[in-house]
Amino acid sequence: MQTIEDYNNQQTDSNKSICDLLYKEIDKALPEAESKIWHAHPVWFLDGNPVAGYSKLKDSVRLLFWSGQSFNEPEMQNEGKFKAAEKRYTDVSQINTTDLQRWLEKARDIQWDYKNIVKRKGVLERLK
Repeated sequence: MQTIEDYNNQQTDSNKSICDLLYKEIDKALPEAESKIWHAHPVWFLDGNPVAGYSKLKDSVRLLFWSGQSFNEPEMQNEGKFKAAEKRYTDVSQINTTDLQRWLEKARDIQWDYKNIVKRKGVLERLK
């Protein structure tokens, strides 16, 4: 079974630096979260609900917050048809850890119920 460390170690040097910093900061901000490789990417869960994760894209590393569209953060871009938002990085120097910690606090406090989205036939309900 692949670990998050394995995932990070498979990246190029510049992307590994981004992934390592994101891993450290997310783990620090969400110590109660379960973290694992989910759909081939590192993801953090609170009570079984995905809240944050990152993935290597062709030209960047994408930091994703499942409920991020509700954070009211202009630095983030909407992603997909539900409530997710993202921030993309091409260099570790682009990561503002103050912003990141604020976003992670919001990831804990603002959650939509992705855990039961299939059961509800694609309808999201607000948890917090």
